[in-house]
Amino acid sequence: MLCRVGQIRRCAASLSQTLNLVAASRQKHTLPDLTYDYGALEPHINAEIMQLHHSKHHATYVSNLNVTEEKYQEALAKGDVTAQVALQPALKFNGGGHINHSIFWTNLSPNGGGEPQGELMEAIKRDFGSFQKMKERMSAATVAVQGSGWGWLGLDKESGGLRIAACANQDPLHGTTGLIPLLGIDVWEHAYYLQYKNVRPDYVKAIWNVINWENVSERLQIAKK
Repeated sequence: MLCRVGQIRRCAASLSQTLNLVAASRQKHTLPDLTYDYGALEPHINAEIMQLHHSKHHATYVSNLNVTEEKYQEALAKGDVTAQVALQPALKFNGGGHINHSIFWTNLSPNGGGEPQGELMEAIKRDFGSFQKMKERMSAATVAVQGSGWGWLGLDKESGGLRIAACANQDPLHGTTGLIPLLGIDVWEHAYYLQYKNVRPDYVKAIWNVINWENVSERLQIAKK
């Protein structure tokens, strides 16, 4: 009996060491570099907004996500389910913030705007009637977000159709709706207030001038595989 107890304890210790090694070797999340300068999206989004949004706000989500994941790994190693549950909101908020912004930066380009081409355009026409109708519907859904959140164009993998959705706070589109994110518009006030004040519709109207349709098209191709 004592032999069996000792064996169990050795197994538990080994498992704890393995979890600690996994936690130690886990690569930390990092702030992605932008492929354009902070001022490259002017006059539609000014440099001060971009600098603060990327280097301060997104960086904070990344930092807090790393801290929260470390705490979560510790809770797993200890078998502390209460702590694991308590950490879920922080994982969702900071993880969602990192996911959403990482998509957002690539959805924008100083060479953006205009209309999409090829398969993406055909899918938009099929599901919304026209590109203009899609813009109007997505703009309306995005402007209507109460408080802070995001407007999204996503792919419903099951039906193959494009859908428009809005998510509160930093809730990630795929994790909360099942839709695969293609294009996101951030309507937290830090994304526009310094330039557009409280006139969110003007910001949403302006951002279409810097949408990187090549990136959105690439995301559609990857999502369909």
